[in-house]
Amino acid sequence: MTVRHRDGIHFEFQGESRVVADARSAVGAVNVVSHAHADHTFRTTPETVVCSAETAAIAEARTGTAFEFVERTPGIELVPAGHVVGSRAAIVDLEAVGGTDGGDGIPAEGPRRFCYTGDFSIRDRCYLEGFDPHAVAADALVMETTYGLPKYRFSPQEELEAAIADWLRDNDERPLFLFGYSLGRAQKLQWLARDATDGGREILVSDSIHDVNRAIERATDGSISFSGQPYESLRGLGDELVVLPSNQARADWVETAVDREDGLKAGFSGWAVDDSFRYRGNYDVAFPLTDHCDFDELVETVRAIDPEVVYTQHGFDEAFADHLATEYGYRARPLKRDQTTLEEFC
Repeated sequence: MTVRHRDGIHFEFQGESRVVADARSAVGAVNVVSHAHADHTFRTTPETVVCSAETAAIAEARTGTAFEFVERTPGIELVPAGHVVGSRAAIVDLEAVGGTDGGDGIPAEGPRRFCYTGDFSIRDRCYLEGFDPHAVAADALVMETTYGLPKYRFSPQEELEAAIADWLRDNDERPLFLFGYSLGRAQKLQWLARDATDGGREILVSDSIHDVNRAIERATDGSISFSGQPYESLRGLGDELVVLPSNQARADWVETAVDREDGLKAGFSGWAVDDSFRYRGNYDVAFPLTDHCDFDELVETVRAIDPEVVYTQHGFDEAFADHLATEYGYRARPLKRDQTTLEEFC
């Protein structure tokens, strides 16, 4: 078997994409969708989709396109990935997917069981259960390495959340503008803000964030809910907490509203470790609140699963693969898009 990074991650048998994960154009016999962020979902509806019910519901709410899906199929098991609501890692069992005798393009030797993480976090946060690498048995690991450099080490979750709560309480007489991705960070910000203020401050959100809130609430039968309400105007604010998409942080209308209402801006991302993040978003403060693993957690994941081989992708994939090889002796290498010279060993 060959693992390639093309449009998504392709698990190929004799040149045929049997399993394709997180592709925009779903061409596999089986297509895995790890979560509902736009860069992990497809433009065209494939025949066989494996994903969580929550991911299917959120994707439909965001795109307007419904699709048939299953949460399990022979050879593929989904486990919580801890990234956003509904996110799943996929365990691909070679024997069940494509046979084992070598006559179907599958070698008699080599890795038999693959773990594809998608985007993931091993931290339990707010309403999310983190990915548990200690519960995964796999010979090969295909993992994201967004924060794959040693400088990306984040505070323990409790300390980080306490620092955010303190900042919210210290600025309790002026409007605060909080920026995070519409799916994922924005919901956690509402959750943390509600707890930090004991529900005593109104939380306002953009329409796009409100739509995601409702989709999650429907998909989880109300077991997860959010208090943010869509705003009609951002004039005349007092102590409201306004949660907006991170890509709007430098929009002219946002800067105008913040200045007019004497507000403060806060950005939330793992990239907040870099001073440049704060200045790029013109934030008054920034916190490394993230839905990904930090460097040490990436290492912990590999060592817990202890696979024969590790494929890295996204972020600092080359540096992290080199770290695994030189420091721990793992057979590790980055997956480069459309690369054809990569040594194939599956």
